[in-house]
Amino acid sequence: MIHWFSIFNSFMMVIFLTGLVSMILMRNLRNDYAMYAREDDDLESLERDVSDESRWKLVHGDVFRPPCNLVLLSAVVGTGAQLAPLILLVILFAIVATLYIGRGAIVTTFIVCYALTSFVSGYVSGGMYSRHGGKNWIKSMILTASLFPFLCFGIGFVLNTIAIFYGSLAAIPFGTLVVVFVIWAFISFPLALLGTVVGRNWSGAPNNPCRVKTIPRPIPEKKWYLTPSVVSIMGGLLPFGSIFIEMYFVFTSFWNYKVYYVYGFMLLVFLILIIVTVCVTIVGTYFLLNAENYYWQWTSFFSAASTAIYVYLYSIYYYHVKTKMSGFFQTSFYFGYTAMFCLGLGTLCGAVGYLGSNLFVRRIY
Repeated sequence: MIHWFSIFNSFMMVIFLTGLVSMILMRNLRNDYAMYAREDDDLESLERDVSDESRWKLVHGDVFRPPCNLVLLSAVVGTGAQLAPLILLVILFAIVATLYIGRGAIVTTFIVCYALTSFVSGYVSGGMYSRHGGKNWIKSMILTASLFPFLCFGIGFVLNTIAIFYGSLAAIPFGTLVVVFVIWAFISFPLALLGTVVGRNWSGAPNNPCRVKTIPRPIPEKKWYLTPSVVSIMGGLLPFGSIFIEMYFVFTSFWNYKVYYVYGFMLLVFLILIIVTVCVTIVGTYFLLNAENYYWQWTSFFSAASTAIYVYLYSIYYYHVKTKMSGFFQTSFYFGYTAMFCLGLGTLCGAVGYLGSNLFVRRIY
């Protein structure tokens, strides 16, 4: 009952805030369109309004300029786009097949589903890289297919070495590592390659609504709260608030050795997280464009991905207040696996935020 009540409170709070933000945003956009749609005889008044108040329309010739580090952005957005349906599949399998009963069933399902959904990451990454004029698509494909798995493998390798040094049963057998690598090499990587080829050919044609100008427009100085760094940091607060309660149950079940079986709650919280992340990131992008800053791509990604930073900060609090762990072995395992979890969460939220902002920007222009 406490879990139900907490989730209901979170759901109502998020729905209220999301509706409020959406209503404000639509009202501002309606006013913007009305201002830009004035007749020529009101041109003087229009110029006065534009000079008094910066608007997103002024950067229409730069807003679709290719972002810096396009290869990396395409890779992380493709990976996050893969993780979203992957997490949804794992949750649904856990609900239907009661995977929490078997030891290691969740992890096994995650690895298999990750390999089978690698086509999604290749398709999204390849299409995005090609639409922005990228030429070195092989590099983009390799980075997309290997970035997240190799980062997780690196963290796992360090933790496994520590476990072997301490003689712990938590050490992963060498044969299991070989099987995981074979699954990645012979299933995940080829599917990512296939997805990249399909994405480049089916959705890789440039389709920007506005023509990009040759000379970049200078970005004026703005107040501190309209800078990309502040927008990125503040963007993760509301999404973190929507999953804060569920994080307590997840951490408690994982680190206090209890069985987590309420995957229906997790499905609800996951959907709430996706909706809130998209809405908050769109608002941040709108503020950034109004400040005549057209570098919205990385800002939208980091604005959503900053949710993982708050989750990691919460894990530090949880470690010191809610657990009785001590020593190098337990500390390294706690923060190592938490870092792996936050890495996936940040990539997922960042990709969702970027894709939502991309649809919003294309829609308004």
